[in-house]
Amino acid sequence: MRKPRGCVIDMSRFWSDVVHGLTPYVPGEQVEGPDVVKLNTNENPYGPSPRVLEVLRSQINDSLRLYPDPVSAELRAAIARRNGVSPDNVFVGNGSDEVLAHTFRALLTHRDPVLFPDITYSFYPVYCRLFGTPYEEISLNAQFEISVDDYVRENGGIVFPNPNAPTGLALEVSKLERLLEANSDSVVVIDEAYVHFGCESVVPLVHRYSQLLVTRTLSKSHSLAGLRVGYAIGHPDLIAALDRVKDSFNSYPLDRLAQRAAIAGIEDVDHVARSARKIIDSRRRLVKGLHDLGFEVLPSAANFVLTRHGGRESSELSASLRERGVIVRHFRNPPRVAAYLRITVGTDAQCDILLSALRALLN
Repeated sequence: MRKPRGCVIDMSRFWSDVVHGLTPYVPGEQVEGPDVVKLNTNENPYGPSPRVLEVLRSQINDSLRLYPDPVSAELRAAIARRNGVSPDNVFVGNGSDEVLAHTFRALLTHRDPVLFPDITYSFYPVYCRLFGTPYEEISLNAQFEISVDDYVRENGGIVFPNPNAPTGLALEVSKLERLLEANSDSVVVIDEAYVHFGCESVVPLVHRYSQLLVTRTLSKSHSLAGLRVGYAIGHPDLIAALDRVKDSFNSYPLDRLAQRAAIAGIEDVDHVARSARKIIDSRRRLVKGLHDLGFEVLPSAANFVLTRHGGRESSELSASLRERGVIVRHFRNPPRVAAYLRITVGTDAQCDILLSALRALLN
């Protein structure tokens, strides 16, 4: 029956039941403008390797009419060479978010709950609700650290970033190895999105622990957030499960440009190392500047810091900084981090603008 003109139709009645129950992940705001200092999305302030740009220019040709390699063989081989593994140990996808999504579907959806921290990457509970995965959030301790002993229990898998986000705190490899020893019957996923900024990788452990899966992204360390390339390293049987999910969803996940450019970025090891070193140096300088202004800063091994000021509300500081053209991230949830600001480490010039704005606000 045709609805009367002017009648509001509830189109959500066509949604699947699962859609009604979803609370989607909210990414950092993308603010543009010539005078904006954007320190809210953990993007690398330095550009990608010149080799990447050269490869992209060379690939704009008639070959775009052809489908890309569905298994990204050359890219997987490049990742394998760089990490001391076999191509059979490597899976690639559109950013680590897609890799993680396939991981939840293929390896973490079981009867027992998957475990992750209560303060961590907020996409994890979104995946759980999307795939119907039972989960349990494990509280960080009073110092915002992950306590390995809290994960020695029945579970359907474990996942967290190292360094953790948004805290920036990292666990030593010895503690992660203890976690693996205690969880030999479930998959342990270590999300190494920020590992290049001062944290030791657990990739070498994949040879000893068949239940370990390590996920990575080229967005931060390789300055390729706009290209969307991520990967996972693990036992070939874990990779086979990810491939099954991928090929049941999208058999051509990475386009030709992304594959070629990613290879060029991965192979320019010196460029990645120089970029990471500059960010680490700027982070040290930023932390000192924040301390001088009376801020508490959690010890970070990432390209961001989590900080708060004892005398001013973080929500107020965030809004006032925005008025001055400086954008930082303020999380309202979970409540334990609502008092903090997460600030991406920019260039020294960008950090100076931030510190000057904070100095003016606090005075």
